[in-house]
Amino acid sequence: MAGRRGVRRGARRACRPAVVRTVAAAPVAVGPSEVGGRMNGAVDGAVSVLAYSGPPAWQWSDLVTSWTAEPLVLTLSVLLGGWYLAAVRAVHRSGSVSGRAGAGGSVSGDGRWPPSRTAAFLGGLLLWIWCTCSGLGVYDRILFTDRAVQVVLLLMVVPLLLALGAPVSLLVRAAPPVRRERILRALRSRPSKVLMFPAVSTALLMAPPWLLYFTPWYEESVSSAFGNVLLHLALVLLGLAYFWPRLQIDPVGHEYPHLVGLFITFAEVIFDAGLGIVLIYGGHLVAEHYYVALGRPWGPSLAQDQTWGGNAFWVLGDLVGLPFLAALVRRMVVQGREETVAVDAELDARFEAAAAEARADGRPEEEETGMRPWWLDDPNLKHRYGG
Repeated sequence: MAGRRGVRRGARRACRPAVVRTVAAAPVAVGPSEVGGRMNGAVDGAVSVLAYSGPPAWQWSDLVTSWTAEPLVLTLSVLLGGWYLAAVRAVHRSGSVSGRAGAGGSVSGDGRWPPSRTAAFLGGLLLWIWCTCSGLGVYDRILFTDRAVQVVLLLMVVPLLLALGAPVSLLVRAAPPVRRERILRALRSRPSKVLMFPAVSTALLMAPPWLLYFTPWYEESVSSAFGNVLLHLALVLLGLAYFWPRLQIDPVGHEYPHLVGLFITFAEVIFDAGLGIVLIYGGHLVAEHYYVALGRPWGPSLAQDQTWGGNAFWVLGDLVGLPFLAALVRRMVVQGREETVAVDAELDARFEAAAAEARADGRPEEEETGMRPWWLDDPNLKHRYGG
């Protein structure tokens, strides 16, 4: 009983004053036997409406017209955004040359930080604010579906955008040389390598949704304001721990083939589908005591709400994997081009060095036979290709 009273108190704390709307009904003639039943039903309905003190019925317009404030997210977003812009300005002033800072992101040829990086990072911060302070944040402790959409965005989309901003690479480039070496040394440390190992970072992305819905974590996050804020922060951090080593835009302790990220993405799609199916057809209502105590008099039933939430998690979880796949493929192409340019430059340097040495010794310069495709010199194949 004490536990249920705590749930009821948490549900009441999650609510905000609601606007009660009255509708005038046309008089209907009823018999004496029906009066008692209708009066009892009216009393029960009135008690239910008066017991609920949350926001009014959800509408699509609430996503842009209803707002609340979450001080921690707002403060962190302003501080991180301010630091990022100041660091970009410092990189522009220093005129850093293009290249990779210990496997980090690159700057343009004139030493300017790519605007796409800045747009991605600031977009991630704005999306974080919108997820927690817009109508999505107003109803995240009222509707299961609302919370499911929020979990997907905070775990998979906000961290992806922040990681595409390459904040660690920016930190390395804007730092003084001594501090830069310390940062790179920390990234090459054993704890960093363990955290960025594919199996570990993948578990940090796949396990949280299952733990959230099938442990007391979920009910704590909706019945407690502190638990709610903690969830908003933890999901973003866990998502960053996954996307940072998978994209490999920022410096990492050890680089892994990008194909590993592709296989992990397909596995993540299967896990999202499995969780969505369990939420839809599992027959178990998540945080049932909390939602019953909340007494929401509008919207879908508890079971229907969870069904919609399971479908939203399943579909959105698969859809948001597409931008990551696109970013990963693009990263593979860019990295392949960078490696090709580096190999060509090294071969050109070797040939020039050999030619200079030959000229100094008075010997004729050798032709770049090593640059010819091997099949043009193969005895069995050169006649087919005009070698």
